[in-house]
Amino acid sequence: MATITNFLAKPPPKLNPFNPYSSSYHLPNFPTKTPKVLRIFKTTPSSTPLLCFAKAAAAGSKPKKVESDERVQQVHSVAEFDEALKTAKNKLVVVEYAASHSYHSRKIYPHMVELSRTCGDVEFLLVMGDESESTKELCEREKIDKVPHFSFYKSMEKIHEEEGIGPDELVGDVLYYGDNHSAVVQLHCREDVEKLIGDHKVDQKLIVLDVGLKHCGPCVKVYPTVLKLSRQMTDTVVFARMNGDENESCMEFLKDMNVVEVPTFLFVKDGEICGRYVGSGKGELIGEILRYQGVRVT
Repeated sequence: MATITNFLAKPPPKLNPFNPYSSSYHLPNFPTKTPKVLRIFKTTPSSTPLLCFAKAAAAGSKPKKVESDERVQQVHSVAEFDEALKTAKNKLVVVEYAASHSYHSRKIYPHMVELSRTCGDVEFLLVMGDESESTKELCEREKIDKVPHFSFYKSMEKIHEEEGIGPDELVGDVLYYGDNHSAVVQLHCREDVEKLIGDHKVDQKLIVLDVGLKHCGPCVKVYPTVLKLSRQMTDTVVFARMNGDENESCMEFLKDMNVVEVPTFLFVKDGEICGRYVGSGKGELIGEILRYQGVRVT
């Protein structure tokens, strides 16, 4: 869990202290068969740090375009990169910085390709840091010195970044920062909360309000569970989400609700807050939801 007071005391560092998926995260075992999409990478594994971009790339070589990764746009220069962010407008843009010599880059890339197929409202970019002097310049501007590195942008503003993550964490990040169409109601101010509660006073649905912070690792970790439950329990439960650090109104709401750690789940029924759960345990969260629905859990 992350403590709000500590989080607000200073700006989030490059590697988030609340993120349980640090650069020392050990990737799970993958199938030994090389996926087709990995043809854009050289097969010689090397160290993770990007120490010498220009020398690592073969002169004039370009990665092959493959049929299965057509939604991942490879950018080759600062100008292309900036134009891609501008064109995306307020969509989430996920950028993977990779290198042809990086074993971890080759392993994580197919999972980004798979996400690109299923997340139509998210744009995916690939930057091969050792492709040319132009991509080296881009990585230096963005202060990328290790790969794979993922950066997340909205409206041309970087909102999150990760190093050394595995497939599950990548999926969680994309869902958390790019979810605009699910059954989870997105709340942006106190008035949104009050309207939601008012709308469900009559139908007696339980409201589960997921309160978190933008750069909170445990909040990201539990969010796929929230999404899944929102689809499974749509007839009886309303799921909503608020990031406390989105604006002053949200932060004031958290203070009024005495939320000091995130994620915190507030349970509302018949217009009243009837309980809360603090933590990111999937089983515990499901148990609490069932309890406040009146279901006996044994």
